Amino acid sequence: MKKLKRSIIILLIGLVTISLASCKDINGLTESSDMDLPQFYAESSADRNYQNDQGEVQRGPVDFTETAKKVLDAVVHIRSTQTASIDNTDILPPDLPDLFRDFFGDRFQMPENMPRQPMYSSGSGVIIDKKGHIVTNNHVIQNATELEVTLHNNETYKATVIGADPTTDLALLQITGTDLKALSFVDSDKVEIGEWVLAVGNPYSLYSTVTAGIVSAKARNININPAKLAVESFIQTDAAINPGNSGGALVDLDGNIVGINTAIASRTGSYTGYGFAIPSNIVTKVIADLLKYGSVQRGILGVTIATMTGNLAKEKNIDFIKGVWIESVNEDSAAEKAGIKAGDIVVKVDGIDVATSPRLQEIIARHRPGDKISVIVNRKGQEREYQVTLENVKGSTDITKKENVEMLNYLGADFETLDKETAKKLNLDGGVRVVNLYPGLLRQKTQIRPGYIITHVDGKKVTNVKELVAILENKKGGVMLEGVYEDMPGKQYYAFGLDS
Repeated sequence: MKKLKRSIIILLIGLVTISLASCKDINGLTESSDMDLPQFYAESSADRNYQNDQGEVQRGPVDFTETAKKVLDAVVHIRSTQTASIDNTDILPPDLPDLFRDFFGDRFQMPENMPRQPMYSSGSGVIIDKKGHIVTNNHVIQNATELEVTLHNNETYKATVIGADPTTDLALLQITGTDLKALSFVDSDKVEIGEWVLAVGNPYSLYSTVTAGIVSAKARNININPAKLAVESFIQTDAAINPGNSGGALVDLDGNIVGINTAIASRTGSYTGYGFAIPSNIVTKVIADLLKYGSVQRGILGVTIATMTGNLAKEKNIDFIKGVWIESVNEDSAAEKAGIKAGDIVVKVDGIDVATSPRLQEIIARHRPGDKISVIVNRKGQEREYQVTLENVKGSTDITKKENVEMLNYLGADFETLDKETAKKLNLDGGVRVVNLYPGLLRQKTQIRPGYIITHVDGKKVTNVKELVAILENKKGGVMLEGVYEDMPGKQYYAFGLDS
């Protein structure tokens, strides 16, 4: 019998054309201090024991009603509004000065009979604190111009994107509401295969749907995330998950978050028994970074790896050892500086057994640049321990904190100062690159895309992020951006209006 190929799919409902009124309100976020961070963890159900009438210790009865009551109010429906692009033109704002209108001419005007057509897609999210922070998948909010959140009681709110991390497919939103119900996380390392879990979300826009299953496996890599330095170490479950469940909660019997539902394996696009969730230990680290720094701080080991298997051991002509094979070590990386070499087999990190490359990725992803970790490797039959100081992608231990959070949330973008090497290659004095776009002013009003390098604002040269934000914070009315793309010839211009 021929094997049918199984495809891995993202859980978003397909785009549907709809007419919607646009909303221009963007709420800022006040910077959070360490003391403001959510209390992420609750006691794990894996640590709890129950006694039957004979006094025997056992797990509690399989009754999901109380769990469902605890979680439904905290799991939300997210509608992502997007604008279909007619072409590469931009609509000039009505308050743009005549000087700029004369400059742009008709090439930036969209014909009145060809308006951009709103569309929407659907997903789920989980409220994690009383301040209205909501965790969801990055692919739920990707390309959105605005986001609407609907609670279990049918109240609706406009949501602001606090930040997102494509490498883990996570995003953090915020709504302003009262008496919000929130869920806590449990330590996903303590979650056991065979443990009962519930998947809660909004499949096919069927609000507040609960399904039950077990944890089928841990540290699964399904190669679905295309982002550079992507981290995949999913919890696999057979709880029914379908399109629209993305960003919803996978919870234990106590109603605490085990993971965030993200993908399914399916031949049809619907549930066939394999669902995948991002472990809570990755989720909480990403959330903490976004709240404290405004962006995710990734610690990098600097190695190329593969899970040790019997076949790999034969290929390398070595005895099989359970662990992670290091194929190569990047020059001047954290691993090389610590003394780790190609051909080593990682068996433990910080006392945690490491048997697969997804598991190693997960553990490293929970650390920041500058963190020191213990790595035990097997080298030619002998175990050696190394102390590694993790670095960021630029090879330093610096933590990068996003400043001017309120303005950046209003614009709906992350920026970075252009590096000297790229500036020299493009023959620029400097500039500011658009790294990510979220629901906000730039996406609502322009066709700007990530990678755009801003060189001038209203004719004034801009060489770093601080200069860009300073100009925009003191600006009212029309704004003209001048810049370039690395993959396009010539200068590109974008115009939009700032609220007075």
